[in-house]
Amino acid sequence: MIIDVHAHWGPWFFTMDVAGANLRAMDRFGIDLSIVSATEAVIYDAPAGNRALAAWLETQDRHLGYVTVNPRRQADAERDLAAYLPTGRFVGVKIHTDYTRSPASSPQTREALAMVAEAGVPALVHTWGASVLELAQTCLDTPGLRVIAGHMGADGFAHAIEAANGCDRLFLEPCYSHAPAGRIAAVAAAVDRTRLLFGTDSTLIDPASAFGAVAAAGLDAETADLVAWRNAARLFDLDITA
Repeated sequence: MIIDVHAHWGPWFFTMDVAGANLRAMDRFGIDLSIVSATEAVIYDAPAGNRALAAWLETQDRHLGYVTVNPRRQADAERDLAAYLPTGRFVGVKIHTDYTRSPASSPQTREALAMVAEAGVPALVHTWGASVLELAQTCLDTPGLRVIAGHMGADGFAHAIEAANGCDRLFLEPCYSHAPAGRIAAVAAAVDRTRLLFGTDSTLIDPASAFGAVAAAGLDAETADLVAWRNAARLFDLDITA
């Protein structure tokens, strides 16, 4: 069983986009379930992308959704959370801090994440470099909030280790467009393994990148099982057995 907690639906403007091969890629790598945000919602228009994703998810049985929130559009965020989370097809929230120019420490993102905490679902938040430390502090300051540090800081994975060890409601997801040697192994050796997740960044990046990086980490069988799906099933309260 494999659950991909960082995936997308819809085409990208990058040449490495593999949107057309979504289900084929999942089959090729044995991904049973992907939790996706709408590309349109992430990079352009959150309400329009969420609306399109909601309609598409009605036809899917191997995908669940993130409601994408633009922290600078609080009214839109509040309306979309109320509209889509109760459907059962959306199990979390996605915030891309770079595209929205809203750092994790900004008042706008703090307010948005407070709404997420009140809704009782996890948020997948884009992190890069030391920004994962800002996310950890915001999480600590927001009662009940659970966050996934997307890319676990990318090249700032040492910061991700510090962040996760300082905040027990912060989870780490490793997808990255590069594959530095020892990155995932170092994190897995230093962080509570029940807070490690698996993500690919598909459809932006071919899942081969994430699979190769995780395989190279040489995780023991129990840790690999937790990373592959058990931690995600628990975090998102999914009724899954394998």
